[in-house]
Amino acid sequence: MDTPERDKDAALGDDIRLLGRILGDTIRSHEGDFTFDLIESIRKLAVASRRLEDVASRKSLARTLDALTDDQAVVVVRAFSYFSLLANIAEDRHHLRRGRANRRSGAAPLASTLRGLFQDARERGTKQDEALARLSRVRVTPVLTAHPTEVQRKSTLDLQLEISSRLGERDNPDILPEEKTAIDMRLRALVETLWQTRILRAVKLAVRDEIENALSYFGYSFIDVVPRVQAEVEDAVAQLPGDFGRPELPPVLTVGSWVGGDRDGNPFVTADMLEYAFRRQGECIFDHYLAEVHALGAELPLSRTLARVTPALEALAERSPDKSPHRQSEPYRRALTGIYARLASTARSFGLHSEQRSALGEADPYPDAASFLAELDVIDTSLRGHGGGLLADGRLRSLRKAVGAFGFHLATVDLRQNSEIHEEVIAELLREAKVTPGYVTLPEEQRQKILRAELASPRQLRSSFATYSDLTKGELAILETAAAVHRQRGAESIRQYVISKAESVSDMLEVAVLLKEVGLLTPGELPASKLQIVPLFETIRDLRAAPDTMREWFALPEAKSIVKSLGAVQEVMLGYSDSNKDGGYTTSNWELYKAEVALVQVFKQAGTKMRFFHGRGGTVGRGGGPSYEAILAQPPGSVQGELRLTEQGEVIASKYSNRDIGQRNLEALVAATVRAMMDSDPHAKHEDYHVVMDELSATAFKAYRELVYETDGFVDYFRASTPIGEIAELNIGSRPASRKASVRIEDLRAIPWVFSWAQCRVMLPGWFGFGSAVESFLVRRGPAGQELLSEMWRSWPFFRAMLSNLEMLLAKTDLAVAARYKDLVPDPVLAEAIFSRIRTELDATMRAYFSITGSLGFLESNPTLARSIRNRFPYLDPLNHLQVELIKRFRAGEVDDKVKRGIHLTINGLAAGLRNSG
Repeated sequence: MDTPERDKDAALGDDIRLLGRILGDTIRSHEGDFTFDLIESIRKLAVASRRLEDVASRKSLARTLDALTDDQAVVVVRAFSYFSLLANIAEDRHHLRRGRANRRSGAAPLASTLRGLFQDARERGTKQDEALARLSRVRVTPVLTAHPTEVQRKSTLDLQLEISSRLGERDNPDILPEEKTAIDMRLRALVETLWQTRILRAVKLAVRDEIENALSYFGYSFIDVVPRVQAEVEDAVAQLPGDFGRPELPPVLTVGSWVGGDRDGNPFVTADMLEYAFRRQGECIFDHYLAEVHALGAELPLSRTLARVTPALEALAERSPDKSPHRQSEPYRRALTGIYARLASTARSFGLHSEQRSALGEADPYPDAASFLAELDVIDTSLRGHGGGLLADGRLRSLRKAVGAFGFHLATVDLRQNSEIHEEVIAELLREAKVTPGYVTLPEEQRQKILRAELASPRQLRSSFATYSDLTKGELAILETAAAVHRQRGAESIRQYVISKAESVSDMLEVAVLLKEVGLLTPGELPASKLQIVPLFETIRDLRAAPDTMREWFALPEAKSIVKSLGAVQEVMLGYSDSNKDGGYTTSNWELYKAEVALVQVFKQAGTKMRFFHGRGGTVGRGGGPSYEAILAQPPGSVQGELRLTEQGEVIASKYSNRDIGQRNLEALVAATVRAMMDSDPHAKHEDYHVVMDELSATAFKAYRELVYETDGFVDYFRASTPIGEIAELNIGSRPASRKASVRIEDLRAIPWVFSWAQCRVMLPGWFGFGSAVESFLVRRGPAGQELLSEMWRSWPFFRAMLSNLEMLLAKTDLAVAARYKDLVPDPVLAEAIFSRIRTELDATMRAYFSITGSLGFLESNPTLARSIRNRFPYLDPLNHLQVELIKRFRAGEVDDKVKRGIHLTINGLAAGLRNSG
């Protein structure tokens, strides 16, 4: 690293050394000198082995680790796991430090920030009316899911957040020596607490726990950051040329959630859990509103004798139940105590428990969040009309933006269920209603005819005289609860019903009939729906069929009417994880792209606005990677302003557990969406590139399918050479690892599939097949083909993003480590046969990457990630080594809790060290 880069990272090195020293002292204090010396010797050997490539150190490290007792192994694993956590904290803090330093120095803002977006807008001469036209269509919604790769407990996460905060305090240039000493003592106390806090959950997560975990991120960042981003967007528009002043835009950011509503494969998500999710979400947001309104009252003691007010504000004050003589001349305070009373009454009407103080009197509840916002607007208008603009721009503005984004529901909760369940429930309802005895056996055309007739009929299928299965009763119960929530909390509380494994129009009509049963869809020849019916196209086959499915859907008069009732918008969800598991990295990426291109045309022909919901996971093998680049790499015309994408697993913590980092990530989503809208030409570009991708995809698909689905013994190899069995036993989620009681890859969920390959450092789902595809292509095309691929990388955002994500996974892949996992396979012949195929394909993929990009090494354009990998890999190697050793012991019959706990701790530590592993 050159000197300027080294100087910029000096503070990071200082923080890592400080935290490492504190951790070391903590270990010495609690575990003794011998254990500390053992861990320190392992650390030195790991660093020499990795960074100096010293063979003797590598052998010595292996001997030392293999000789550890079970108790020693657990302590060593804990030590290296905690070092990874502390290194993550230091790196995140350094990102913020460098960002602030760059701003102070006047450096050009990043394109992924709002400052960068609007600086470009000013340089292009964008006027206010142009910006307003575009931004009024923008609505970006990250959707939190409960998918189980977040292995950290909230207790440890809270400790890490305080450690980060204390590190930030140490950067204060005005800090006094005694203050720095006090901070360092607090850091020691925090690390000591962390060392003595159980890092693994003692029992499996329940849905209630997942709901609470998701809620914590609203306190960490969303409640503060979403209004802040909204305000900054409006302020930036005000700085553009024009006469509009500062606009009041519709929310550009909202937050969604699957936690409590996603019951696909999770029998524990019930009607009670959906009700609980909204009760807790309501308590979270009402506590915030009540606290902010109370604080506003303290901030606005303005006297009528010194400050004029509008008649509307005077009327609002008069309606307040606050009759204290001490506040009779303070109309703003009286208005706010009235608002507080109405809020408290609304919370009680919802059955919510509030942590805030009691209201000063009784008042009618608000009928909806819009009525609450309207009264805040009265205060805002009065302040701004009488010289109080600065007062209005503080807490009041932030509260108004929060109400616009969060309403009375906090997060929009999606409902999701598998189409096979819908089919079973509809079949039972139709059978008991004497409509048809064998719906499941009917062809698609006949199914549609029956379902369309039911949509036209005002009668319900359910009968109080029929006896239904627990499955049907449970599905109808959760829909009844959803309908009640929708009526009480407003249309934004539940907007989407996602259909997993959507393959046909009848899959969508079945959901329409179920919504009708609970009043969420009004029947008739031209029905109207209160929820979006969202097909999720997941497999390669489903993605290829998606355009025809949607074309057929739009051809139905009932579908046209439903779409029209929802603002002429139709949402489609695309599944990255299962398409990758089904067809491999290259084919998944390409089929998703092609499906979007085709769907753009289908929607245009139907005269319908399109909203894509991207089901991206944390790692590249599940559609992960930097969100900003991913959005810009979407096909022209596919980003039309509204965009939803899932945030999953440990990625949620890395993005949203810190306010400043959370703001950077949310800004990137907004900036990317606006920039992608600018390239709105719906006609396919780079058609010659598309031909190349078809060729690459076909070869990659064949290579991937041959290995994963057509090679005898591959399932045995996978289950033996990865910790998939041990991962399935971890208490990290309420959902089973497989959809069915089977060992087939087809039935395994994509999350543990990818997570397992990450643990053993193969990362196979993120690259396998690409090398074979390029080699085959170059055999056919020769040198001209090589130049064409390089041209694609230079000029096509899709291909560049695909290779950028591939590069990140290749940089994290380590077959020297993975070779140890190969030894876990009982059949050495099978192990070598499959491992050699993986090694051959990896070599081909690496050659392909370097030949296309001309790079001399990985991550040349991302020195931050390169530094991160260089710093942390020496500390991951012992975890991998011990994971293999402990799995060997466990599978050999050492089934005591220490061995099992040690394995689970290695899974946790590696996930923390690799970060985007699931």
